Amino acid sequence: MTPRRRQLLQRGIHRGAVLLASLLLAACASKPPAPDWQVNAYAALKGYSSAYLSGNARVAEFEWARARSEIAATGRADLLARAELTRCAVRAASLEFDDCAGYQPLAPDAAAPEQAYAAFLSGRWEQINSELLPEHYRALLARPAAGAASGATGALGTVQEPLARLVAAAALLQRTDLSPADIALATQTASDQGWRRPLLAWLGLQRQRASAAGDADAAARIQRRIDLVLQTQHGSPDSPH
Repeated sequence: MTPRRRQLLQRGIHRGAVLLASLLLAACASKPPAPDWQVNAYAALKGYSSAYLSGNARVAEFEWARARSEIAATGRADLLARAELTRCAVRAASLEFDDCAGYQPLAPDAAAPEQAYAAFLSGRWEQINSELLPEHYRALLARPAAGAASGATGALGTVQEPLARLVAAAALLQRTDLSPADIALATQTASDQGWRRPLLAWLGLQRQRASAAGDADAAARIQRRIDLVLQTQHGSPDSPH
């Protein structure tokens, strides 16, 4: 290569490096980093959900307190309402119902989507605008209320995301519109994910219904599954009901 060509090549590489650096700087300038509280709150909520579902009560409470503290520092009641509904949904997936007590004082400041979601979780669907809900729940509101009576799996099977499916199942249960097939699907979903707390809750519901139906063999079989899960649990999840 001649000195002239080498010089031209070096100039081209230099120009390319300068252009790349300019593009990177422009990209960074157009997308400022998220504030620390947002990053910390997201990580804590994710940690809460994971710990709660696995049955680690101590870690779940620690992560929830951390998430709440980070969000409360903003003075945004609407954001805190959204976080409380997230907590309520995770608890509902494990059949822990308290009418979203932490959300109620914040409800007046909640936005329309959060208010719709709160109604969805409670099973009060009559006045909900389904367009305000996450898309995977909308088919549930459109279906006839006949799942429990027919015994067939309804629209629950169309909810693909595992946690959302358990939340939907819990909402249907509150409406007394959950069929045995739906309960089996919710139980299988918790089992597939290895989520101890919701699995114990849904197995407990299955055992309760088997006993009420006088099916002692089924109740005993389900109890053996419960015992197996309890052998490997950590933390202190509530006893199955």
